[in-house]
Amino acid sequence: MTLDPQTLSPTWFLDSDNESLLAYASQAGGNNKDPLTVAEHLFYAVRDGIRYDPYRVSRDPAAYRASTIAAGSSNWCVPKSILLTACARARGIPARLGFADVLNHLTSDKLSESMGTDLFAWHGYAELWLGGNWVKLSTAFNIELCERFGVASLEFDPVHGALMHPYDTSGRRHMEYVRERGSFDDLPLEAIFKTFDEVYPTMAAQEARHDTAFHG
Repeated sequence: MTLDPQTLSPTWFLDSDNESLLAYASQAGGNNKDPLTVAEHLFYAVRDGIRYDPYRVSRDPAAYRASTIAAGSSNWCVPKSILLTACARARGIPARLGFADVLNHLTSDKLSESMGTDLFAWHGYAELWLGGNWVKLSTAFNIELCERFGVASLEFDPVHGALMHPYDTSGRRHMEYVRERGSFDDLPLEAIFKTFDEVYPTMAAQEARHDTAFHG
């Protein structure tokens, strides 16, 4: 299979050639040159080094640059996926962004009320080329959050990938993937926010008035 060279190339959002991003990827990925080992180190660095925060959504495109995300301590699923994708490219591993709509059956009452739905549109994850296959890896939830809410943390799996669990540790329904949005060599930010405005009209209106974050 011939890979698209874009899966290794820097973009404005996936600025894998940025000096600070390169330093982050070098430290997070470790000194080992084996792609699987590097990918594993990057996965856990992003999963646990960037705490999940569903209220960090910004309309500022600069907030979605990998180098900006790497400098923070918390963010939501899309920026965390951007960071992992850019770090992989920086370390010579072909990578792209993947998206799907998911139903979170365990959404907090506060978040569900503010969103008006349990549907999370454009849930983001990274896709890395490992062992001759595209592997989907979600780094959204850090391990401390998982332990607090009784959800098994996602572990690095270079064969089967790591997507959200359908059930929590007590057997309750958790994440349900309801629509694949596809794979992208760069961040489709305009399309994402167009969908958000359609799916979360109340929150979009609140954002327009108060400039607040509105999605997880």
